[in-house]
Amino acid sequence: MKVVAATANLNKLREMREILTGFEIISEGEAGFLEEVEETGSTFLENALLKARVVSKATGLPALADDSGLCVEALHGAPGIYSARYAQKFAPADWAAGNRAFLLHEMEGVVDRRAHFACAVALVFPNGREITAEGSTHGEILLAERGESGFGYDPLFYSFELQKSFAEAAEEEKNAVSHRGRALRALAELL
Repeated sequence: MKVVAATANLNKLREMREILTGFEIISEGEAGFLEEVEETGSTFLENALLKARVVSKATGLPALADDSGLCVEALHGAPGIYSARYAQKFAPADWAAGNRAFLLHEMEGVVDRRAHFACAVALVFPNGREITAEGSTHGEILLAERGESGFGYDPLFYSFELQKSFAEAAEEEKNAVSHRGRALRALAELL
């Protein structure tokens, strides 16, 4: 089945392709979709559905979207749905590094460093059928970045299951326990 990945994030596209091997996943650009869908939902699932609906309607193909983020216990779940733009006003040139630096700043002196990544995925078909799934993975925020792999908050997220940061893990290791991996595998089972 040919599916449009409703994301401009090439790292997410790569992970979707690695995890959902039974699908032909094409990028938005390959499907001729060049717009940016504004995430106006109040939950990860609302944002995933919003993106998938818009892209499916525009392309006439099934569209797969995810919305995911880092939720830190001591920050009352922040950055949450705002994870990608958590510190955008402070570091617009390198949003990922700015987000990590701002998170470390917000966590200075905080003892409870528990956190989890959450992900909601939505697959929307042109006929209106919708399938959704969610996944999460638990860990804690490190005192400093560790590792060279991954993207986003991966260098700061210590996975309890892997006993290392996501940025220290090989792609296969991370995908086996990650929030996105779990959500995508749950979606595949529903199909």
